Amino acid sequence: MQELVPDIRSDVPIPSRATRTLPEINPNEEIRIRATTIKMLADLKGEPISPNVEQQVEAETLAHEMIKDPKKRPEFSKYSNEAMAYLAGMVQQSNVQLVDELSELKMYVINKLIHEVEHAATAKDRLVALKNLGEVDGVDAFKKRSELTVKVQPIEEVEMELKSILEGITYEEAEYEEVEEIEPEDDE
Repeated sequence: MQELVPDIRSDVPIPSRATRTLPEINPNEEIRIRATTIKMLADLKGEPISPNVEQQVEAETLAHEMIKDPKKRPEFSKYSNEAMAYLAGMVQQSNVQLVDELSELKMYVINKLIHEVEHAATAKDRLVALKNLGEVDGVDAFKKRSELTVKVQPIEEVEMELKSILEGITYEEAEYEEVEEIEPEDDE
């Protein structure tokens, strides 16, 4: 059976009306989409994706730049497929999106603390990492909890309760002793 491959010309730009209909994606989504495409093409060709040291350094540098400036939109097309695949692997391994959102930063911190707990050289370092992990909001391993119960009552019930409390108060008269007034002496 003959394989049919369409003739795709790379010098033909996408029409402007088509680019307007494309959804806006963040850098992390673009990395994931590019990596998926790279992986599928490599699988179809039967070629492994093996980045060399230079491509790994290139991907790590790009990741650091994106972390420092989350609003930056890198031109991913200028990087090699191997570098993009390595970058996608780093993002997937950390389970972190390279965007400016607190929930993602929290996920990054938790992942790094777990990594430190598992790979710390000493027990002291593991304990420090565990303590910090336990203090993360949502984990709350060391958080002291207190409960407050709010009772909602109609105003009539509140008034009756207050009246019964006020009626239950007993007032005692204080006893006073008569004190004799002393007149000042004249020293004249």
